[in-house]
Amino acid sequence: MRILVINPNTTASMTTKIGAAAKRIAAAGTEIIAVNPRSGPASIEGYYDEAISLAGLLQVIGEHPGCDASVLACFDDSGLDAARCLADCPVVAIGEAAFHMASLLANKFSVVTTLARSVPAIEHNLHRYGLAARCARVRSSEVAVLDLEHAAGPARAKIDAEIRRAIEEDRAEAIVLGCAGMADLTASLSDQHGLPVLDGVACAVTLCEGLVRLGLKTSRLGGYAAPAKKDRKSA
Repeated sequence: MRILVINPNTTASMTTKIGAAAKRIAAAGTEIIAVNPRSGPASIEGYYDEAISLAGLLQVIGEHPGCDASVLACFDDSGLDAARCLADCPVVAIGEAAFHMASLLANKFSVVTTLARSVPAIEHNLHRYGLAARCARVRSSEVAVLDLEHAAGPARAKIDAEIRRAIEEDRAEAIVLGCAGMADLTASLSDQHGLPVLDGVACAVTLCEGLVRLGLKTSRLGGYAAPAKKDRKSA
């Protein structure tokens, strides 16, 4: 089984971290191919970054045909619908995957993400997926995405403090980490706080493996039909 794991930003070190997280959870015999676009933003923080990342994301999908499934490793689930139209295999986004898995483990979960500007997009997705009622709150740790690349910095302490507030104030029973760059913190934070802490990369890889084993693919009826052939102009 071959799973394409796409980091939609252009920061190669983050792609390496995401790929390592995917490989840790993947079953024996699953090959993880972790990639990022050659062009686009260094990080995706909010609606503007999301919009300018989409061309690079879709190009990557087009360059890797023949994979059994794809993981979209941006917690805003940027470009998910377009990716499902283009890819010839199931596409699972890490935000949607983590929300669904958290809802299987807890009555209420909170999301701890990076900057406040990402909160509205995550809240919108929760409503879209029908899981807003299961989420107690989406919290920002005020950690920039690229700050997660510096292990010696204050990022982990800020995330830790926000989890503590989610438990005390939101009565959260599980925590979803709202950035693929937080993937390496999951186990230690879960042990420290004594509740499930979910990383979307691991959740998405696991769901992809299940879909492939079941022989399921994205429906081509309606909205996820393959793109129609038409003229497309470039600058």
